[in-house]
Amino acid sequence: MKPSRRQSKDAKRRTTLTLPARELQHAERIARSRKVNLSTVVAEALAEGLRVHAATERSEEVLNAYRQALGGFSDREAMLLDGIVLGPPERRR
Repeated sequence: MKPSRRQSKDAKRRTTLTLPARELQHAERIARSRKVNLSTVVAEALAEGLRVHAATERSEEVLNAYRQALGGFSDREAMLLDGIVLGPPERRR
């Protein structure tokens, strides 16, 4: 079954955005230097920003999971889990 246009990965929609003038001028310079249209530059910048946002969210989820999993340990137990040696080093013979 052929995917509909709406379901296509590369489907596009038109919209109107109000952008800060400075950033818009920067994007226009990039578009001219790369010889692509402004929509391409804005779409790539948006995609990258969304990837960074998703990665940040995943990192926060992992950090919160670690905090929850390790929250019940004492400072000493946490240091042991981190591999910190708590006693004097053993002498070598």
